[in-house]
Amino acid sequence: MWVATVLHQPVGPLSAVHVSCPSPKLFAPSLRKVDTFRFRTRYPFRNFKVSAAKKQLTRTRKTESEKLSAREEDDGGFDIGWLPSFPHVLVASMSNFLFGYHIGVMNGPIVSVARELGFEGNPILEGLVVSIFIVGAFLGSICSGSIVDKIGCRRTFQIDTIPLILGALISAQAHSLDEVIWGRFLVGLGIGVNAVLVPIYISEIAPTKYRGSLGSLCQIGTCLGIIASLFLGIPSESDPHWWRLMLYTASVPGFILALGMQFAVDSPRWLCKVGRMSDAKAVIQSLWGESEVERAIEDFQSVIKDDGSDMESRWLELLQEPHSRAAFIGGALFILQQFSGINAVLYFSSLTFQDVGITSSASASVLVGITNFAGALGALYLIDRQGRQKLLIGSYLGMGVSMLLVVFAITFPLDGELGHNLSILGTLLYIFTFAVGAGPVTGLIIPEISSSRTRGKIMGFSFSTHWVCNFLVGLFFLELVEKFGVAPVYACFGGTSLLAAVFATYFVVETKGRSLEEIEMSLNPNTITREK
Repeated sequence: MWVATVLHQPVGPLSAVHVSCPSPKLFAPSLRKVDTFRFRTRYPFRNFKVSAAKKQLTRTRKTESEKLSAREEDDGGFDIGWLPSFPHVLVASMSNFLFGYHIGVMNGPIVSVARELGFEGNPILEGLVVSIFIVGAFLGSICSGSIVDKIGCRRTFQIDTIPLILGALISAQAHSLDEVIWGRFLVGLGIGVNAVLVPIYISEIAPTKYRGSLGSLCQIGTCLGIIASLFLGIPSESDPHWWRLMLYTASVPGFILALGMQFAVDSPRWLCKVGRMSDAKAVIQSLWGESEVERAIEDFQSVIKDDGSDMESRWLELLQEPHSRAAFIGGALFILQQFSGINAVLYFSSLTFQDVGITSSASASVLVGITNFAGALGALYLIDRQGRQKLLIGSYLGMGVSMLLVVFAITFPLDGELGHNLSILGTLLYIFTFAVGAGPVTGLIIPEISSSRTRGKIMGFSFSTHWVCNFLVGLFFLELVEKFGVAPVYACFGGTSLLAAVFATYFVVETKGRSLEEIEMSLNPNTITREK
């Protein structure tokens, strides 16, 4: 889902990666029930047992869901069960738009920035201006878990807009290298927090049936942010001061996000965790319908203590079962995602396009951006139909095959035009298949398999891993290409993609159609229903 690049050459769009909700009266159209389904847990190393009471609850829900589906088919009505949650998700996705915008905002204008501020021709300083963003993002992600546990997603979003807005403004009016670096660091800090918040928030407010589709809006938001920064950056090629306007503009979505959060609702699961039961019921009624209130509260209390004690989770708990399993899967998925080479491929794609006559880096970036956006739309359609695991496996298999196609075109003596066309095809196919699965699913599935008690910390740990790997790939990619050549490095990316497909087959459980509470109870056989 969520990626950013430390390379300071023109790069194409990508997304990795990742809100609290309005007042119930503002976003409360007519609602329908949330579908939930009975499921069997598949895990490679142990069979999890669910209590008889849980099984009975699942059977009851399945029956009711089937009846509801039958009534909908008979009525022939348009399915709008996603609509009440959509405005909240849309506001949250503004964070991803900001993320994407800041990924692309420095790729073109970095030359103008360096010339005006006096560090032109120094690749280390140019790289530092871009990569300090990731240092801030790492610190933001690692701190966000504790913050969101205490004050909830809505207030955390609003507080987080402070470094986002200040960072953009400081960078825009900078007259020295230090000011630009501090501005980029503050922006990275805010982006790191948001990267953790958005997937948690969407997974906790979205109806079960639509959780995947609504979660994939993160990817779309990131794509649109990158494309917007690329189009807005076109005048920077002729106007050496245009970069200041681009950075001033970056503060606008921050203000929109802060205002939108004022009308947003908190996660009903967090409200239950802190003991605000009446507020939780009001949010459930506005988002999922009045008929779901008692059932949802019963579900929440089956895994959440409503006395506030679940807010005191500790980092050391991530070393204990069942939290260690989710933390391991989350960290491993992001390691595999980053070492499959998405940032490096996007960096090198501009050179590949130059070989076939596309000399404009802006044109190449737009082509990559459209491909990435098309893949994100594919994920939006498929994720709740095919499931997370299938999309991950298919995505990584496609990425592996695409890399091998590029390696074949580079290694074997082919007609010049044919070789270049195969390289272009392999690169675009790689980006498309990444955007369909490896990008959006990685950030979405981690909060789904995490327990309510440690969800924030597991997400913080996973995204911190993401930023470290992101930095390492950007740091060593060019050096490895210079030493070994493009083909061996791309072959390693392809091999890592195939390894990720194997990992997803044996370690990732399917979460499609299951409530967060059902998933948590299935993965933790020691969970017992708490008495109210």
